[in-house]
Parts: sequence; structure tokens; C-alpha cells
Amino acid sequence: MNKNEMAEKIAGEVDLTKADAGRAIDALFGAIASELSAGGEVSIAGFGKFETRTRNARTGRNPQTGAEISIPARRVAAFKAAKALKDQVG
Repeated sequence: MNKNEMAEKIAGEVDLTKADAGRAIDALFGAIASELSAGGEVSIAGFGKFETRTRNARTGRNPQTGAEISIPARRVAAFKAAKALKDQVG
């Protein structure tokens, strides 16, 4: 499902226009991204938790040349599904 399909589904379920549903989706994802970039986390009961994790620096290989390259440490976004979501999916 892509963003347009999601907006269409939400619009039908909560009596919004597709454009309004699309703006609501943009606002939701923007709020999550903003909180994660500030170093926070977002927990949604029954769905899961968005958080940031730190990846350590490591050595990798260039697949074309085989040469070793240094991959710097960085923060990445992560999602951990809640038990209710895991049970619903599986």
C-alpha cells in the first residue's frame, strides 16, 4: 500500500476528503520524523514504538573493487512492533 492508497482508505473510513486524509498522513509522518530527529521516541499503544538507535563505526568492503572502506557511526530510525500488532499480523 502506498500513501495515495492509504489516504483513500482513511478517507472512506472517517468521512474525509482524500486530500484531507493525505494532509493528515503527511502531518503524522512529519511529527514522527521531527521527534526522532530531536532524539526522542514515539510510542503508539497497540501499534509500536519508533526510536533511534546508534550504529557503531565499522569496516566494510566496496563490492566492485573489494577495497576496505570505513563506515562511520550514525543514528538510524527503528521501529519495534507492539505485541497487539504482532498478534494481529502473525
